[in-house]
Amino acid sequence: MTSSAARTALDLTADLPVPALEDFYRDLHRHPELSLREHRTAAALAGRLREAGYDTTEGVGGTGVVGVLRNGDGPTVLLRADMDALPVTEETGLPYSSETDGVMHACGHDLHVTWLAGAARALAAGRDTWSGTLVLVGQPAEETGGGAARMVADGLHERFPAADVLLAQHVVPGPAGLYPHSPGLIMSASTDLDIVVHGRGGHGSRPETTVDPVVTAAYIVTRLQTVVSREIAARESAVLTVGRIEAGTRHNIIPSEARIALNLRTQSPDVRERMIAAVRRVAAGECAAAGCPAEPTVTVGDDFPVTFNDAGTDRRIASVHGEVFGTGTVFDPGPAMASEDFPRLAAGRIPYSYWFVTGTPADVWNAAPGGDDLMTRLESVPSNHSPHFAPDLSTVAPGVRTLVSGALASLSAED
Repeated sequence: MTSSAARTALDLTADLPVPALEDFYRDLHRHPELSLREHRTAAALAGRLREAGYDTTEGVGGTGVVGVLRNGDGPTVLLRADMDALPVTEETGLPYSSETDGVMHACGHDLHVTWLAGAARALAAGRDTWSGTLVLVGQPAEETGGGAARMVADGLHERFPAADVLLAQHVVPGPAGLYPHSPGLIMSASTDLDIVVHGRGGHGSRPETTVDPVVTAAYIVTRLQTVVSREIAARESAVLTVGRIEAGTRHNIIPSEARIALNLRTQSPDVRERMIAAVRRVAAGECAAAGCPAEPTVTVGDDFPVTFNDAGTDRRIASVHGEVFGTGTVFDPGPAMASEDFPRLAAGRIPYSYWFVTGTPADVWNAAPGGDDLMTRLESVPSNHSPHFAPDLSTVAPGVRTLVSGALASLSAED
């Protein structure tokens, strides 16, 4: 038996202006903006919210947008879409490719904004079917991990109706038409670390008069590869990635310092702290062995929390998604090593559900090697942050339906 939320969601999204939404998406894709510079994107979303009848505020937490639609007594449901792009040069070859050099919507946030705009219109048009309050959020700076916290610090839960539940979604690789949910841990924590190795510079012809920080940095990078393999239990999930190493200015100059940038992915606070301690220990040990004139500087930088769905909330949303999209479209993929700052909107107290929407075009998926082996195919198709990442336009309408049905499952139904 189909629930009223599923039936109503299908009714409210039956006549979506899909061509117009696709044009909106193409426009956002052509004009990507980096974190906290999402002025054009924010204005475009704010315009859509106002047209749909939402009381709309811009400039929240920097470039954030908040739209409020009060519709009688009932729960307050917050729907969130992130807006920022990445410093990636697009290589998709799409006719609507980025027109901004070196910047691309390589993570699908343009699609997220499109989904939110479509859901805003559908829910406002169908307000006679539900009661409560909608708070729609266009969040800046997800990619840097600070946007959600900025909005909370700027009074998101005080200046606007306090949410009873938060809902969000993210496009990911996979054959278009799947809606993965995990009623618990769904994404990992991320922590950036920066190491500065202090050496003693000099002429390349006289290395004996120097302490070469490049060689020491190389030893540190190599030694760090054992942190996960030899210090973290096999039952734990963790990743350590060295993303950048920088030193020197000329071929024949031994520099006075080298810099290493690395990232940790963890799923428990204990593992995170053990890995940070191991990085500090390895860096200090290698610098001592090399005779560096000073201990290395190790700085903890940007971080993202784990994304841990409220089980009851997520099961309710997953259930209505299964009704809307059919048997087999909703499944539990287990936790991913990717990270999100969305949980910071919850302020440690508001239940939330965060899910995925697969969006690989059918021709790309069908051409990927691997046959029936899903994981092999996933490794072969463009993923988030790839210069080739290009979600299928066929996901525009379904992504609106997921938000609309999730919201309706959380609001009060009208008789």
